[in-house]
Amino acid sequence: MTYTSPLLSRHGAVEAGGLDAGVAAHYSDPIREQRLLAGVHGAAGTAVVDLSHRGVVTVTGPDRLSWLNTLSSQQLTTLAPGVGTELLLLTIQGRIEYDARVVDDGETTWLIVEHEEAAPLAAWLASMKFMLRVEVADVSDAFAVLGSAHEVPEWDSLLRWKDPWPAVSAGGYSYAVVPEDGHPGRDRTWFEYLVPAAELAATVGDRPLAGVWAAEALRIAAWRPRRGAETDEKTIPHELDLLRTAVHLAKGCYKGQETIARVHNLGHPPRRLVFLQLDGSQHTLPAPGSSVSAGGRTVGTVTSVAQHYEMGPIALAVIKRTVDPAAELTVDDGGELYVAAQEVIVAPDAGQVVGRATGFLRAPR
Repeated sequence: MTYTSPLLSRHGAVEAGGLDAGVAAHYSDPIREQRLLAGVHGAAGTAVVDLSHRGVVTVTGPDRLSWLNTLSSQQLTTLAPGVGTELLLLTIQGRIEYDARVVDDGETTWLIVEHEEAAPLAAWLASMKFMLRVEVADVSDAFAVLGSAHEVPEWDSLLRWKDPWPAVSAGGYSYAVVPEDGHPGRDRTWFEYLVPAAELAATVGDRPLAGVWAAEALRIAAWRPRRGAETDEKTIPHELDLLRTAVHLAKGCYKGQETIARVHNLGHPPRRLVFLQLDGSQHTLPAPGSSVSAGGRTVGTVTSVAQHYEMGPIALAVIKRTVDPAAELTVDDGGELYVAAQEVIVAPDAGQVVGRATGFLRAPR
C-alpha cells in the first residue's frame, strides 16, 4: 500500500524514493538539516526526522517475550520495559528475513520495521502463535515513528526505542577491526519515538524537520547496516557486524542458529561490509546498486550512499571477504566511475573463533 506522510505538505519538502518513499528526502537544504539533526560545536541537535512510513507491529499477551525469544536471534526473556534492542528472524540457512527494532512497555512488545516488512511479518508471527497467549497486530496505520539524534525532553511521555548500536550487547560479538572506543558509531545516538498517527503533525509542532537524507548520512557514517539496503536474499548477520547488537550467541535454539554458530565458530562470512570515502570531484553520487571493482574485477555492490556534512560523499558497500583491505576500489554507476578509499568494517578473518587465542575480535560479555 502506498503511503504519503502529512508532513510532505511542509514547505520545501521533496519526497524520497526507494525504502523511504512516502516521507521527505529533504526540506530544500539537506546539509543544513544534517547539522540541525546532529548538532554542532557540542550543542544538541534540534531537528527531528519524519519516519512515519516505518512499519509497526505489536505483540501482546503474557507469553509475548518468551515466544519471541524462541523465534528470534535475540535473548528477550529478561528484556526490561523501555530498553531498546534488536532481533533478527532468519531462514533455516541463517539468512536475514526480518530485522526489527524492539522495545517493550510492560504490556506490549513493539516491533519497528521497514514499511514493506510490517504486513508479512505480522502474518508470519500470527501463523506461529499455536496455543500460546499472544496476539499480533499490524498497527502501522495507527502509529507513526519520529527519529532524533538526541532525546527530546518534551516527548518523555512517548515510548521510544534507543538504538543499541554500536555497543556489543550481552551475548553479542564484534566483527569490527577497530577497538570499541574507536568505533565511529559511538559518535551517533539514535532514538525512534512512537506517536499516534493522528497526532504526528501536532507532536512535531514547530520543531525543525530534517529529511531522511540527513538521517541516512549519519547512519552510514556510523557503519550502521539497514535491512533492505545492506541486505539481499543471501545476507547472513556476520557479514554486516550484526552479531554485536542483534544476535545472542549463548541462547537456545531458533531457526537459523546452526548457520550462526557454524560460521562464527568454524568458518568465515563470504562477504563483508566496508565504508567507502568517495572521490568528490565529480559533484555527483553513485546510485545504490552500483558495482564495486578492485583491479578490474567486480567484487561487490554499493548499498547506501550519502553526502555527509563533514566527510563529503560516503557510502557503505558489501564486498567479497577476500578483497585486499589495502586495495583501492572503483565504483561504477552505469559507466560513471568513482574512486573509493576503503575503510574495513568487518574484519577479513572474522569468524572461526574456535581455537583463536588472540586477535582483535571482541568476545561475548
